[in-house]
Amino acid sequence: MKSKLKPISAICLLWLSGLLLSGLLPVTARAQATDLTRLASWVALDAPTGHEQIALDSLQAQFPAWQRDRYGNLVRTIGSGSPHRVVACGIDAYSYAITQITADGYLRLHRVGNGSGHPLWDQSHEGQHLRILTGEGPLVGVTAVANGHFAIQHRAETALVTQNDLWLDVGAESAAAVAGMGINLLDPVLRQLPPWSYGSEVAGPRSGARIGCAAVLAAAEAGINGAGSTSYVISVQQVFGWIGLGAALSRLPLADALIVLGPGELSGRDALIQSLGTRLEPVLANRVTGTVRMLVPEVADADALMERVELDAANNLLRALVEAITPNTGELPAWQSAPVPAPVLNNVASRWGAGQDNIEDLMAIAEVLDQVAEQSAVPGHEGPIRNIIYNALPDWAQALAQVDDMGNLWVEFGPETGAAAEVTVFIAHMDEVGYEIASIDAAGVVDLIRLGGVVTTAWEGQPALLQLDPFSNRESSPDAAQLRGVFLTRSDPVSKQPDTERAWFGMNAEQLSAAGVQVGMGITGYKEGHRMGGFRYASRSLDDRVGTTALLRAIQGMEPGSVSSRVIFAWSVREEGGLRGAAALAELFWERTRRVYSIDTFVTSDTPLESAHFAFTPLGDGPVLRAIESAAMSTPAELQRNRAIAADAGISVQIGLTQGGTDGSTFTAYGSPNAGISWPGRYSHSPAEIADLRDVAGLIDLIQALARAPLQAQ
Repeated sequence: MKSKLKPISAICLLWLSGLLLSGLLPVTARAQATDLTRLASWVALDAPTGHEQIALDSLQAQFPAWQRDRYGNLVRTIGSGSPHRVVACGIDAYSYAITQITADGYLRLHRVGNGSGHPLWDQSHEGQHLRILTGEGPLVGVTAVANGHFAIQHRAETALVTQNDLWLDVGAESAAAVAGMGINLLDPVLRQLPPWSYGSEVAGPRSGARIGCAAVLAAAEAGINGAGSTSYVISVQQVFGWIGLGAALSRLPLADALIVLGPGELSGRDALIQSLGTRLEPVLANRVTGTVRMLVPEVADADALMERVELDAANNLLRALVEAITPNTGELPAWQSAPVPAPVLNNVASRWGAGQDNIEDLMAIAEVLDQVAEQSAVPGHEGPIRNIIYNALPDWAQALAQVDDMGNLWVEFGPETGAAAEVTVFIAHMDEVGYEIASIDAAGVVDLIRLGGVVTTAWEGQPALLQLDPFSNRESSPDAAQLRGVFLTRSDPVSKQPDTERAWFGMNAEQLSAAGVQVGMGITGYKEGHRMGGFRYASRSLDDRVGTTALLRAIQGMEPGSVSSRVIFAWSVREEGGLRGAAALAELFWERTRRVYSIDTFVTSDTPLESAHFAFTPLGDGPVLRAIESAAMSTPAELQRNRAIAADAGISVQIGLTQGGTDGSTFTAYGSPNAGISWPGRYSHSPAEIADLRDVAGLIDLIQALARAPLQAQ
């Protein structure tokens, strides 16, 4: 039964087809991947309406031949004299502005302009990581979403989410704390996303419009010009009716022709038009003497968060632009990369934990969370997490570590008092909610099965990661190779919840098969872990990566001789949606188990979307004794014992009732009392989960105190 695990190494993310390693693809495929990477960099630019200078400053630095006009547009003129053509795109992104900072530290948002016309635009920003562009630099916060464990309280909420439903949580406890982070009213807010490409597609907010700007810059950098002159304009404030373009036209020489690269549309477009909207009609009448031509790239899911553009469509747009300026040019200009946006300030050590006497402990906890929270490990696919845990165990614990055929990992230690010696079991689970592939149609669309209580609205229309793990669960690959894709979105939703969930990875069924994709593989969303405010940490899968981390940190600070009786520290599989790994452990250990402690989230009502009449345990007030849950409760004697042990150790704890169940309940039918020991967690089963590192530090101390306590009840 004992198994030595493979050492973990650097995570290898394979974007294109599971084979995109340098030198392994043909030249044409590598060139395609390079073009996709370059185009995706344009989609990721920080250029919210009215604040386009954040991107344009860095663009001008990278491409110094461009000049800024007094309205903020980037302009470059090639050639001289007549005829004079103007080629323009709009660089700005749909964004929100901070319009209220509440007394308890939440931010309220409002759209800048009308924004996207997609019905799920605002809903795609609920329960997600958002990017706040402060004067000091970008910060990340998360938007509140109803706790997945409290679904019964929200079953009547069927209306689509609007901007008025968005609450932005930045890890602050007061308006003063928000101000101390450098956040101000009217700061722009965008979705926090990396450049996203996969298969032969690029995806992200306003992908079509951004690729139009990439085409404008590519043509200008290649010196594309016909007779006379061509002025290229990367314009601002397109969302308000192309007024940045109007300002540029007003200062440039009269245009004999205007070519506009517009936002993406489902069918694309190449047509002469009469107007760009009423606001620009007088400008066009006075400053454009000839035709106005609109070039629009073909996109899928137009105006959605993950608007998608094929590389062929991008190349067709660039080809149409070049032909419109000077026919029969030949080879297309090369796509150019856009500058990398500024990194977020959240993880800068000086910005968090100020005044805390155990700051080094908090930093150490965050470093473990950085490793485990961003890993994908849905039920049945926990191998990457298990490898991290095993390799972080002390040498003595590695020597004792065992793994069963399901993939559960445990370490048993303490005094050797015979085979029948009673043990105390501590158990955290390694998996997270997510999806599994149910089927793949010929076109490559993947139908999904939910694993656990997924907050489906927080996955629809978002980036997707497919976990390529062709190894057995027990001997899983030490590297978590992944494919990028998107969760598909409804174009005409009538209610908040989608009926089905599907994903797309830019490949048909045959290509997916060649990349190693099989029915049964796990899928989750793109994840980032971020420290927020003074003490908070946010990431998808904190349920139960915080428990995993707390149990790991606890054993790292212990020695086998530090406990007075036998103890088992276990990390289970398949907790979400069935407690299956724990059930196997209970069957194995039940005869010897004196008591069991489940280390899992206490889903708190300490959020702006929940009623505080139950489960109210504020973040930062300490770990929680999970006294009552949906399927079990701590016996009064055990609860009192645990409170007394915490008090003797000087650990402040909270106590409460919440909804959901934990691994330890599988032991109770065998007569082993189960007690949940937890941390307060917000926004459960969503990408916006939050924990407070001070609570996690207290939880680690509590685990150690309970492990060292005498075995029998006091």
